[in-house]
Amino acid sequence: MDIIKIVGIGLVALVIIILLKQYKPEFAIYISLLTGVLILILIMDKLTGIVNLIQSIVNQSYINTEFITLLIKITGIAFLSEFAISICKDAGEAAIASKIEIGSKIIIISMAIPILSSLLELILKLLPN
Repeated sequence: MDIIKIVGIGLVALVIIILLKQYKPEFAIYISLLTGVLILILIMDKLTGIVNLIQSIVNQSYINTEFITLLIKITGIAFLSEFAISICKDAGEAAIASKIEIGSKIIIISMAIPILSSLLELILKLLPN
């Protein structure tokens, strides 16, 4: 099972980081970063499967593919920014983490504007004059 691999990698990295912090604390962030990348690589095929499933559902329905593409991109931005925020916090850089968080939220909101405007147009069409 993949979760056992992920948890195992995380726990091994945790032990290595705890040991490294005693002697070479500057290397602990590299282990944390490497662990995150390794876990991302492990789950990439799962993410690809999810995206392919969503695409096949969209192709069988009348959903606007542009909106689904936007939603997938927004989800990707959320995951990547959360990964970067966690790495920054692990390195003790909470200020940089908060800037990444604010930037990613603004990007997500700006990308969601076409979806929101389309929803508002639909609502206005459904309301009686």
